[in-house]
Amino acid sequence: MMQGNLTEASQDLVQLVEAALHGEEILILKEGKPVVKLTLVEPAQHRPQFGSAKGLITISDDFDEPLEEMREYME
Repeated sequence: MMQGNLTEASQDLVQLVEAALHGEEILILKEGKPVVKLTLVEPAQHRPQFGSAKGLITISDDFDEPLEEMREYME
């Protein structure tokens, strides 16, 4: 883990971000105390949630009935 004070971090921000992009954790200190940790953000894993669209989709009562346009082909 890299450490540096706030003044150094402001001067070397590009290099610190590059280091974070390569997996390095950077701890920024202010008056000798840690105040910020710079790390790579992992992309969130989007997983569908079962039932999340409940109530958003409706099916009409006559869904299974033959379409009027197709009636002559069915006779």
